[in-house]
Amino acid sequence: MSDGRLLVVGQGLAGSCLSWELWNRNVDFHWVDRGTGGSSRVAAGMINPITGKNFEPSWRIADFLPEALEFYTRIEACLGKRFWYPLPVLRLARSEKEWGKILGKLSEPAVAPWVVGETDVTKEWVGGVIVKGGGRLDVPAFINASREFFREKGRYHEEEVVFDSIGRGRVWCEGAAGLMSGRYGMHRCAKGEILTIRANGWDETQARVGGGGWLLPVGNGIFKTGATYEWNELNDLPTSEGRAKVEEIARRLGGDDFEVIGHEAGVRPILRRSQPLIGPVGNDWMINGLGSKGSLYAPGMARRLAGWMMDGIEPEEEVDLRVFLKQNL
Repeated sequence: MSDGRLLVVGQGLAGSCLSWELWNRNVDFHWVDRGTGGSSRVAAGMINPITGKNFEPSWRIADFLPEALEFYTRIEACLGKRFWYPLPVLRLARSEKEWGKILGKLSEPAVAPWVVGETDVTKEWVGGVIVKGGGRLDVPAFINASREFFREKGRYHEEEVVFDSIGRGRVWCEGAAGLMSGRYGMHRCAKGEILTIRANGWDETQARVGGGGWLLPVGNGIFKTGATYEWNELNDLPTSEGRAKVEEIARRLGGDDFEVIGHEAGVRPILRRSQPLIGPVGNDWMINGLGSKGSLYAPGMARRLAGWMMDGIEPEEEVDLRVFLKQNL
């Protein structure tokens, strides 16, 4: 890319991580956001190395997790604040079929390094295993602290006049709003609703995953739990139906004794499962498609995009927007 000021558009995880990468490279950039929000503002920030009904490793977890942890540790040291909280994950199975599938995966080379072993479970569950390498990124704290850091440096702006005038190149970090505009082809965005609950006395030493949901301790008797999937009503409005579904998840994973103290909704930015993409868009650039795993993928994708824009180092084909569009025309 030619010399000149870059304009980073969007203040979620993607925009935050990219801004740090550009800052560390001494790139002349400005960062703007119109305050429309996005899924990052409500994200629970959980990283779970082994996911899904099939108990499989998150896509390229062995590559992206070390990058993410190094990145967050570096930003924590810079800002003097903590954002990353490691936690083991208790994966629970509700049926013999599901448990058999999990047991059949435990010795696989891609799965075994992440599994501590089987563990005792209550009678509501058939079995459970402890997964290591998981944890929680305090996403709102991270993006808020990043915004304030760059605001103090004169790099972060909210005014429309700045949005319309600064920069000789733009990087679109718009999340679901960008995907739903249609400029990258067909999207697979999904609305999700989560609850914040108070449940004194519940186990806060591990995250729990099973029965179609998750329960994540965030400290002092407070938990995040979710989440729903909705592909039609793509907005950030909480619903009574969504709340009921997530309350059931909370009861399943934790118990009946809890108080709902927060209910939020957001739209996950998805183009293909939870696998991100970066690349040129005309004379601009984009980073998007982080899905529900932005905490895991945003740092590594931001590094790749910065290297591509500033040094001409093209990324792997599987994260290249040009390849994706060619295959999906």
